[in-house]
Amino acid sequence: MLSTKYLSVAAICCFSLAASLATAQTVPDHPRVNEVNQRLDNQQARINQGQANGTMTNKEAARDEKHDANIAKRESVDEAKHNGHLTKGEQNRLNRSENRNSRRIYRQKH
Repeated sequence: MLSTKYLSVAAICCFSLAASLATAQTVPDHPRVNEVNQRLDNQQARINQGQANGTMTNKEAARDEKHDANIAKRESVDEAKHNGHLTKGEQNRLNRSENRNSRRIYRQKH
């Protein structure tokens, strides 16, 4: 019963994150935005790989995807404030969050 609940939550998170990342396209001449988006895409691929080879549980993957979705949401809010751009400070804050999540993914997979 409990595992079904986590599986449902994981599936919902996967679909919502995939939808948000699918709409995130590279923006010409906006390297800060493109870097953040590329890192989110890379982390999603690492999560999928961890689930596929069994080194990550669905619960761990759902939590990591939730963190990535939060980062993507914060990025969108920051971009909206600056006409589609990120300031260096905003990029640094997003990168710190991505670094924390990246380390968490690494520890879970090893």
